[in-house]
Amino acid sequence: LREPGLNLRVVQLFRDPRAVHNSRLKARQALLRESVQVLRSRHRAEPRGPARHQQQHLLLPPGLLGGGRAPQPQHRAEFFLGGALEVICQAWLRDLLLARRAPSWLRRRYTQLRYEDLVREPRAELRRLLRFAGLTVPPALEGFVLNMTRGAAYSSDRPFLISARDAREAVHAWRERLSRQQVRQVEAACGEAMSILAY
Repeated sequence: LREPGLNLRVVQLFRDPRAVHNSRLKARQALLRESVQVLRSRHRAEPRGPARHQQQHLLLPPGLLGGGRAPQPQHRAEFFLGGALEVICQAWLRDLLLARRAPSWLRRRYTQLRYEDLVREPRAELRRLLRFAGLTVPPALEGFVLNMTRGAAYSSDRPFLISARDAREAVHAWRERLSRQQVRQVEAACGEAMSILAY
């Protein structure tokens, strides 16, 4: 970031953790290996030494663990997905707090983008991002962004399909798919980051 020859800019994309959890649940098998890797990253980052007793808010389905046993095979994916989202939210919180305390030279090179803002106001957010990067907005790029976010429909069954769809529906799809308990668990695990991001 300090290297003048690079002129590096960082755009960090965020999305409502409830929507992230909803998408990850729908693609649980495809994300199982990735979720395990994310959980392992937490263990590598924890300081060695005396065991720390820390409150964990793992996002688990009801009745997942019984009597301290390992998760049942049919619930393994949910176990790892929930734990991975918690790790992701902790990383987000560290990034957000770092950005708040950063010196001005760093703040000039870093910006945040909420997925929901991009979907609601694609032209304005695209212009803001390209202005931040010192680039012009080609008309073809504006057209592409509108096409990708204002398609005919939203397919909630294929969350990671990259195609033109009505992304505005994706913003609130979690409200219909997640149970109240799942929403409360996500909010407990990700509440601090959600508050900073105005979710």
